Amino acid sequence: MEILLSTKRINICLLFFVLNLAEGIEIPLSVAQVPTITDQSMTQVAYPFDEDFTIKCEAKGNPQPTFNWTKDEKPFSLLSDPRIIASRNSGTFVIQNQGIIADFQGKYRCYASNELGTAMSEEIEIIVPSVPKFPKEKIEPIEVEYGDAVVLHCNPPRGIPPLHIYWMNIDLQHIPQDERVSMSLKGDLYIANVEENDSRSDYCCFAAFPRLRTIVQKMPMTLMVTRIKHTNDSSSPNAAVTKANFIKERKPKILIPPESSGSSSSVTVIKGGVLLLECIAEGLPTPHLNWIKAGRDLPKDRAVTESFGKVLKIEQVSAADEGTYECTASNSMGRVKHEFQVHVEEPPRWIKKPTSDVYSIESTALLLCEATGKPEPTIKWKRNGMPIDKRTYRGRVSAGEISITNLQLQDSAVYQCEATNKHGAILATANVNVLNIAPLVLTSDSEDYATVVGFNAFLHCQVFASPPAVITWMRDDSTMPLEGLRYTVYENGTLEIRETKKEDSGSYTCWVTNLVGKSAITANLGIRDATKLVVTPENPQVLKSHSVLLKCQSEYDSHLKQSFKLSWRKDGDELQINSTEDGRIITEMDTLFISRVTLEDQGIYTCVASTSLDSVTAESQLIVLDVPDPPEELLLSEKQNRSVRLSWKAGDSHNSPIYESIVEFEVNRWEPGKWQELTRIPGNNTTVVLSLAPYMNSQFRVISVNDVGRSKASASSARYETPPTAPDKNPENIRVEASEPNEMVMKWEPLKPMEQNGPGLEYKVSWRQQGVETDWNEETVKKHSLTLRNTPTFVPYDIKVQAVNNFGSGPEPNVTTGYSGEDIPDAAPSSVMVEVMNSTLVKAIWSSIPRDRVRGHLKGYKVIWWKTRSLLDGKQHHPDKHFLTFTGDRNYGMIPGLEPFSEFHLTVLAFNAKGAGPESSPTVFQTPEGVPEQPRFLRLLNEDKDSVTLSWGLPRKPNGFLTGYILQYQIINETDEIGALNDVNITNPSTFSWRISNLSSSTKYKFYVRACTIKGCGKPITEEGLTMTEGSKGIGKISEAVNPTQKFHPIEALEPGTEYTVRLVTKNWVDNNSIFEDVIETRERAYAGIYEGISTQGWFIGLMCAIALLTLLLLTMCFVKRNKGGKYSVKEKEDLHPDPEAQSIKDEIFGEYRYLESDSDEKPLKGSLQSLNGDIKATESADSLVDYGEGDQGMFNEDGSFIGAYAGSKEKGSVESTGSSTATFPLHA
Repeated sequence: MEILLSTKRINICLLFFVLNLAEGIEIPLSVAQVPTITDQSMTQVAYPFDEDFTIKCEAKGNPQPTFNWTKDEKPFSLLSDPRIIASRNSGTFVIQNQGIIADFQGKYRCYASNELGTAMSEEIEIIVPSVPKFPKEKIEPIEVEYGDAVVLHCNPPRGIPPLHIYWMNIDLQHIPQDERVSMSLKGDLYIANVEENDSRSDYCCFAAFPRLRTIVQKMPMTLMVTRIKHTNDSSSPNAAVTKANFIKERKPKILIPPESSGSSSSVTVIKGGVLLLECIAEGLPTPHLNWIKAGRDLPKDRAVTESFGKVLKIEQVSAADEGTYECTASNSMGRVKHEFQVHVEEPPRWIKKPTSDVYSIESTALLLCEATGKPEPTIKWKRNGMPIDKRTYRGRVSAGEISITNLQLQDSAVYQCEATNKHGAILATANVNVLNIAPLVLTSDSEDYATVVGFNAFLHCQVFASPPAVITWMRDDSTMPLEGLRYTVYENGTLEIRETKKEDSGSYTCWVTNLVGKSAITANLGIRDATKLVVTPENPQVLKSHSVLLKCQSEYDSHLKQSFKLSWRKDGDELQINSTEDGRIITEMDTLFISRVTLEDQGIYTCVASTSLDSVTAESQLIVLDVPDPPEELLLSEKQNRSVRLSWKAGDSHNSPIYESIVEFEVNRWEPGKWQELTRIPGNNTTVVLSLAPYMNSQFRVISVNDVGRSKASASSARYETPPTAPDKNPENIRVEASEPNEMVMKWEPLKPMEQNGPGLEYKVSWRQQGVETDWNEETVKKHSLTLRNTPTFVPYDIKVQAVNNFGSGPEPNVTTGYSGEDIPDAAPSSVMVEVMNSTLVKAIWSSIPRDRVRGHLKGYKVIWWKTRSLLDGKQHHPDKHFLTFTGDRNYGMIPGLEPFSEFHLTVLAFNAKGAGPESSPTVFQTPEGVPEQPRFLRLLNEDKDSVTLSWGLPRKPNGFLTGYILQYQIINETDEIGALNDVNITNPSTFSWRISNLSSSTKYKFYVRACTIKGCGKPITEEGLTMTEGSKGIGKISEAVNPTQKFHPIEALEPGTEYTVRLVTKNWVDNNSIFEDVIETRERAYAGIYEGISTQGWFIGLMCAIALLTLLLLTMCFVKRNKGGKYSVKEKEDLHPDPEAQSIKDEIFGEYRYLESDSDEKPLKGSLQSLNGDIKATESADSLVDYGEGDQGMFNEDGSFIGAYAGSKEKGSVESTGSSTATFPLHA
């Protein structure tokens, strides 16, 4: 189908045109023509509750037809009754219902006539039903003996079908029906054999007429059931009943069809209708009915029995249903049958109908009329509603056709053909219009058409002409008719242009010509761009409960914007906007959003774009991924003693293939309700042989796995119990544990429930002492341990454990060696010696204790030491003991982290799992001198423009006799460049200050001081300072960084009675400017106490407020500076100006342990300093790392390997040197 847009209307054109109406050519009303009936009523029922009813008869013709009626084949005037209201220029009339309308019942026919002919309607039957009523009558009671048959007649009144009959009691309860009691098709109630409970006085027949909205009731009927008394024993009711039943028992008798019809009856049914064969029988016991068809089976799809087998019903009867049907009624007393001869007939049915047509002068008309039916129908012809007199009619008339030659204008007429048999009549009408007119173009001129590129276009030129006209199409810019494969002109004048192109746009002319004249019209064709669609994403795969967004992208011709519409469909059904109640699916023009996707959302989503010219679609298949459905139909087969085959039916994989199945089991004997994994089956296999242990009562379930996840577990299978047997294995991990020296506790891992193989599990334990006993000692226990008492201390035993149950013993067990209980060692190591490696490291050496003195498994040795005095001052120390543990059987160990130049005592002991043995006698050793720690402080005093005085303190730990100090200094700045290092060697250890001269003014320096012994110099202490400018007094000293929030800062080490200038500068100072400056003067020492209350002086409070304000300004400037990229890092400054020999001092302690330093330790930069004393070298130990033991601070692993710096008491020497002092702010004084 193509849609063509017109500016005046939308024309829908079929690819294959229906050239003429079924009745013939449609003649314009402007042309003279015979009348044609266009509308009429069929059978009409005048219901008493209707106010009026209408009888229709409409016709067309030129001239305008007039109308006449007949009733029961006699003329009927619409003016004969005032209750009739006639219509003008129409045959339709209305009958007003004024209460009595029975006289309008009859068969009517309408005639429409003009000067050219008369048309006749089909027969219209008007039925005026009366209100159905049962007659008022007195019905006498019916008395029937027990076991006899009885019929209660309904005899319903006449009425319009359908008729529904019900048998009920006075309380409107239905009378129960079955094989014994049933209702016939006529509505009578048949009882094959009466029983006592059939006695009642309210058998009521109700007749319902739905179309009349009426239900009527017959007067109640009374049925009395009597019994025959036993003549010999009237007092025995049971005997009477037995006798009565015996007398009344009889074989069946057919009641319907009645006995008068004999053993066979004939039934006629209309083809296409419903065949109802009824067979009702009486008898005692109650007969059973059965139906067969002679010679063939009953039609299975159309034959059913109703009314408890008493009615055979066959719908849509065909000729094949003719034949003999047999009804058989049978009981224990006999059987009886009745045959039905079924004949199928049908009313008349057209084979060929005469058709209306337009004829030109001197042409020939041939009207055919052929019908079939059973009986064969009779064919009668009429002309203008009147029978044709063959004697006077100039044409040739036969039963099947009429032919007229050399037609003239006066031959125009209406011909009627009527086919009739006993089942009905059918009427066919044919108009013969003889015309001689010029072509009449019925399509409007200058009609506008439009289609899209590639579609077919249809330009209409509907013509009426007699004689027939020749139709020619051409372009306005051409005089040649359109020809070629792309152009087709149909008989009705329509031009089809196939596979249109843009250049097909323009005007076309339709020329129509016959012998009488010619005419023409113009048609305008516009070609539009085709609409295009694409849906993204294409065929998306979405996880269940996730969301998806589909977008429909479209392109269409701008001329079609007003008619452009988008819609969405799912699986062909249109999706409404916001189609789900919970708003899950939202459609908004070109988008479709689905949230919380469900499995039901899966399908093909189609975007439909339509314009007035075309409609296109684009699809995207939404695939919803989810975990599989649980497996189903678990089945156990191939059941063996230790295996069973499990099969199942896989659930829906939901678009993600199942790649694994997990089989779980549950054993109700051991852990009821607990499911455990048994095996995994790769792929999508649905069967597996499961290996099972004996003595298991198991059920199984399966879980399917795909890429989305696991399914829910399936329903459990049936249970399967494997038979018990002896154990297959013995306990494992047999070991001996003892808490007391004279006992031995043998333990093992018990068998798991699934390893026991049967009931009554026990363990047979066998043991014997190695080298002493030859026979095995045995004991059977149920638990998984056995304790032996009064055993020798730590002697070896052979042990074996065997599993036993009620069905036998496990395999021969393996022999395991175990030892009886341990005791602590009773001897101390001997020959303890100490070898001093350097000032902080010694090597302890000892002789192992004899193996029989260990009295257990030797775990290792423990070295204990403590400092007794310092060799520097001879001061005695409290014995703060430390230890290291060395595992295994060894005779030496390294002791690190000792204090240099000190005296120590050292002992060694052995230990086993039971505990530690006695210590050896103390061994005394002394450590040599070492390098000192850094001085306690370094301060800058008496600053000047070219000199400065340094003051420092003694080292916290000299580690020997001091031999002097090394003082170093160098120029530093804010870049990577640093000045040369200047050395001052101070050989007097009592010197604690030094003045350095010849310094550059207004220059920043870094100063280093380190203490020295004969072993070398220690770690330096550093300080930075700034010399003053020309004319200034002293050299500036820079304090540590000041917290911007603090309101004051103490300045220490000032000379009494000296004037100082204090400046506050930014942290990343780059010039001589300050943000705060004040001059203060210190007091003489004698007057220091006078100003203890300075905090209460007003000037001091004001000063503090000013400092707070300036600090806030400083914080703001720092923030701005940082945002501009300025940074200051203490760590960077330390990297830039490293302490001399910092790295070499670290190496001096433990050369091979440098990996212990932090990643943040100083790294060499450009211009880094070399060692002050090139002759001082690190002492390297030749010992392996395993020589170091486990200390009380966890320095070593169990095997003695070094794992961290030794951390003893505060008296101990540090393995790692102390870091340099904090970098200070530059200060320009």
